[in-house]
Amino acid sequence: MKGKPVRESIVEMIQIVRPDDANPLGIAFGGAVVAWIDSAAAVAAMRHARMPVVTASIDSLSFLHPIQIGEFVVIKAAVHYVGTTSMEVGVSIESENPMTGERKKTTSGYLTFVALGSDGRPTAIPPVIPETAEEKMQYEEAKKHREYKLKLREELR
Repeated sequence: MKGKPVRESIVEMIQIVRPDDANPLGIAFGGAVVAWIDSAAAVAAMRHARMPVVTASIDSLSFLHPIQIGEFVVIKAAVHYVGTTSMEVGVSIESENPMTGERKKTTSGYLTFVALGSDGRPTAIPPVIPETAEEKMQYEEAKKHREYKLKLREELR
């Protein structure tokens, strides 16, 4: 199966934090942020696989800074690693002050998606081809994440 470059899966989404996305302190709910992350990551995974995908896990989600009502949320996602039927998608979020353009990294994480064939069962997908130095580093890190998760799953059985 012919591989696909990372660039074919890249997603950038913009969200505006509205009052119904936030708590009484005016800070975006973690659950809203997770929903945006899952949505962007799913688009990246589907762009790579070009078939339906389901979220298998959300890993290493870190909330670094709060996001305020009225700020823009810039969500970036891309496939970093592909196994046989699953892929790891890296996601990062920056908040952007709409008046000044100042950005802060607020959230990052990794999600694993499984591609589903027409029968609804996991199916093989093309490998990912990292091209840049950063993509190659992310690929190696994602490979280590996968090995760790597989080892942990085996220990829990």
